[in-house]
Amino acid sequence: MDTAFRTPPHSTTTDGAPRTVGVEVEFANLDAPSAAAVVRSLYGGALEPEDPHRCRVTGTRLGDFAVELDMRSAHPGKTEESDAGPLGKAVGKAVDGVVEALRPWWGNIGSLVMPFEIAAPPIPIDRLAELEPLFTALSAQGAAGTDASPLFAFGLHLNPQVARTDGDYVLDHLKAFLLLAPWLRREIRVDPTRRLTGFIAAFPVDYAVKVVDPAYRPDLDGLVGDYLEANPTRNRELDLFPLFAHLAPETMAAKLSDPHVRPRPTFHYRLPNARLGDPDWSLAQDWNRWVAVEELAADRDRLDALGTDFRAFAAREALDGWAAEAGRRLAV
Repeated sequence: MDTAFRTPPHSTTTDGAPRTVGVEVEFANLDAPSAAAVVRSLYGGALEPEDPHRCRVTGTRLGDFAVELDMRSAHPGKTEESDAGPLGKAVGKAVDGVVEALRPWWGNIGSLVMPFEIAAPPIPIDRLAELEPLFTALSAQGAAGTDASPLFAFGLHLNPQVARTDGDYVLDHLKAFLLLAPWLRREIRVDPTRRLTGFIAAFPVDYAVKVVDPAYRPDLDGLVGDYLEANPTRNRELDLFPLFAHLAPETMAAKLSDPHVRPRPTFHYRLPNARLGDPDWSLAQDWNRWVAVEELAADRDRLDALGTDFRAFAAREALDGWAAEAGRRLAV
């Protein structure tokens, strides 16, 4: 099992600060207070329950963790106020009272099919190994991962901070991801239920063919515009909405209205399964696959060569063989 964490080509930001990574893992069979207790036992800090299905663990040696049921209706304070008139607001308040009384029950029901999630604070890349014991401890406490049930479409999300904020840097990483996505899906063995949910849909082939072309070099606004036209959704294996909202807020605002998009200077990589309970899995495995994307992005000659070959495979309608080809080229 691969347990050593590889270092990407760019381990610092332009100001010399160590890059960080946010990690989110989904699981079942362990409630928020119990999972939060696991976090506190490993990293210290204070456990702060917010409701029956959401806790925070603050002041740990890694920062502040959040643990919650990933279902909006299970948490108070997450609904928007009504814009209705006085009568509508009065009725709304009465309904809200009933809703608030039922929320804990909804949470209990939802926990049968919806995951709990631990969101770790941004952690320096060279300290990622300190998260590995968390997955082991969660499994030991009975947390169930993706493979435990056909109903568990659970994922591991990695949010690597960008090293630079220029358009070429972002584009190179998007190109690299599009070229390696078939290989990543094969290596990860993405859970069929997760594929069916649509949350991690692949990028359209026509869009991939366009972007990996070595001649495709738009400025940042052009990149964002093309991306949104082909991908008007957050439900992609690599979700760039948070990054684009951070880098080009005016362009994003002009083309998209989604209150769930939080601007962040990170890639939002959503493809890996959350394989808690699997002794052959480690966080390092999925992190190292992401590093392969960054390594390709940092090598313009290899990036352009693979882009040309990918387009040739697509022209021959032979992309079913691209995962093996990409894997072979990475091994060289």
